[in-house]
Amino acid sequence: MDKEGYDYNERMRWVFFGIPWTFTTYHLRDDMVTIREGFFKRVENDCYMYKIVDVELTRTLMERMFGLGTIHCFTGDTTHTHMDLKHIKNSKEIKEYILKASEEARIKRRTVNMLDIGSGDIGDGLDMHGFNDVT
Repeated sequence: MDKEGYDYNERMRWVFFGIPWTFTTYHLRDDMVTIREGFFKRVENDCYMYKIVDVELTRTLMERMFGLGTIHCFTGDTTHTHMDLKHIKNSKEIKEYILKASEEARIKRRTVNMLDIGSGDIGDGLDMHGFNDVT
């Protein structure tokens, strides 16, 4: 898949035989993931790539038999804390792409989160007992 101008459409498939006969579609772009669900009631859910924090791939025995997988995206979105791309082909490649694209989007937007675990490094102003040593 072309990494420049990435645009990928996939449809949720039946686990048996991998038939793409459902009313759920997934659209991946460089900056966003969109899930469209439903026939009578259409629901569209978007998530910007920079909000995707972690990605997990699960493949049941039946999914492996038919070359499918399910991708779980854990997001920083307030409305949907995780999104599932269920029973899709090329799941490993898509998972790797989402991980890479989300990291690049966070760097591009300068929203990379760094975790401060209070290691006591120079410049934090705390001594070993947690008291402020700055006078």
